[in-house]
Amino acid sequence: MTTTLILAVPTIGALWLLWRVFGAYLQRSPLDNVPGPERTSFLRGNISDIFDRHGWQYHDRLANEFPAVAKYHGPFGTRGLYVSDPKALNNVIVKEQHIYEEPRWFLGWLYMTFGPGLLSTIGDHHRRQRKMLNPVFSIAHMRGMTPLFYRVIHRLRTAVENEVGNTTTEIDLHNWMARTALELVGQGGLGYSFDPLTSNTRNAYGDAIKAFIPLTFKLHYYRILLPLVRNIGTPAFREWVADRIPSKDVQEFRKTIKVMQSNAKHIYDSKKTALEQGDKAVMHQIGEGKDIISILMKANLHASGEDKLPEEEVLGQMGMLLTAGTDTTTNALSRTFHLLAENQDIQDKIRAELSEAGPDGADIPYDTLVDLPLLDAVCRETLRLYSPVVMMNREVRQDVVMPLSEPIRGVNGQILNEIFVPKDTTVIIAIRACNRNKAIWGEDALEWKPERWLNKLPDSVAAAHVPGVYSHLMTFLGGGRACIGFKFSQLEMKVVLAVLLRTFRVHASSQPICWNIAGVSYPTVGPEAKRQAMPLRLEPLKTT
Repeated sequence: MTTTLILAVPTIGALWLLWRVFGAYLQRSPLDNVPGPERTSFLRGNISDIFDRHGWQYHDRLANEFPAVAKYHGPFGTRGLYVSDPKALNNVIVKEQHIYEEPRWFLGWLYMTFGPGLLSTIGDHHRRQRKMLNPVFSIAHMRGMTPLFYRVIHRLRTAVENEVGNTTTEIDLHNWMARTALELVGQGGLGYSFDPLTSNTRNAYGDAIKAFIPLTFKLHYYRILLPLVRNIGTPAFREWVADRIPSKDVQEFRKTIKVMQSNAKHIYDSKKTALEQGDKAVMHQIGEGKDIISILMKANLHASGEDKLPEEEVLGQMGMLLTAGTDTTTNALSRTFHLLAENQDIQDKIRAELSEAGPDGADIPYDTLVDLPLLDAVCRETLRLYSPVVMMNREVRQDVVMPLSEPIRGVNGQILNEIFVPKDTTVIIAIRACNRNKAIWGEDALEWKPERWLNKLPDSVAAAHVPGVYSHLMTFLGGGRACIGFKFSQLEMKVVLAVLLRTFRVHASSQPICWNIAGVSYPTVGPEAKRQAMPLRLEPLKTT
């Protein structure tokens, strides 16, 4: 009897594991009546197609053949939804965002990496943090930060002038955009300088920030599995196990995180000391106390008990600012310069607009800069057609009914006005597909046309009620988890364009530039290259 029981336990365990892994293949799902692409892999479903770095055509196929919502096949027989319908998205990110939360593994991974920052918290915890942060991302604060932005960009201009010289020269402009975005978020966000932008100097903290996202996506399966075991044993035991994981990428990632965490703590401690010493000490720091973290820490000193953020949460915000604010702006700027290099007529017009607003190369004041119509149109159209973030995931916390703007025909021929979505379903927010929806933006939705923003937008744009926080677009999401720093990003883009376009004419390169899908899309020279790069030819202008 005892022997039989001992043998039965592992057998039952193995059967249970097999059922957990493969049971979804045998079960029917309410999502089976939602049309979608065929499964392309028995184990991975459509995941390899959706997350393929060159999978643009697959995403276009989903948007064209299933313009509102598509069922896709996930790993091990699971089903998910790829959603671009505005009414459905409104439920996902606004009305019922408490049901459609970030995936648990994603929140767990971010918590392990940065601690309890804005990106890794949910519910009331997230709202309390956002309440503290909202004032430092206000228009009034952005206006006050504009001189700081100009100082950084003038250093960039000098560095690029030195590299270009007196003749048209090809340079890797993407590298300069990456260095600049990091320095802007460093000074404006943390009151810390990563890069003097005068030479190829190295900064360990800056190198770690740049390495973070590429390493993260190499570790996709570790990201899913590690949060599940983060509470097993003591911290010392977990550290001992982590030291023995036989993966070069895992160990490199651990080193990267340790550099980021130790430097963030050093910056925090120096700011805390300056605040204790008074305004004079604060004014002697980089940023002069106007950076986001300094203001947050000062506000935190005077916050009530329930609103006050503990030290670990302030440190979490520092990691959030750097990782969320660097790559997105870098690649949005790179894409904008790439498009302007290919559209010289638009480049000439925007340069004329900038020169009129700032004669003789003078800095254009904030209120004038943000209202320049063509500059604004170029930024909006680039972010519409080429959102740096192509998609985002949500995980359904309980059974829910998803409404649709327009009915779709189910696999069985039934007309569906809504979709029953079971608990634990993964929903992909199809940012790019929604931004390019022809039913919303017209038949020219796939064309880069900044002039569309200079005229009255089609009535269909307002009628769609796209729930994005910015310009009827999903680029910065919406609702309670909308990108809190989108005004910061917009100011960065406009100051960089305002200075560089009055200094250089930008020409296309003879080398093929390929844009790749990732957490944030990025350029390479050709489709096989791994290193991010975007060579463009810069021609120095005679006058600025």
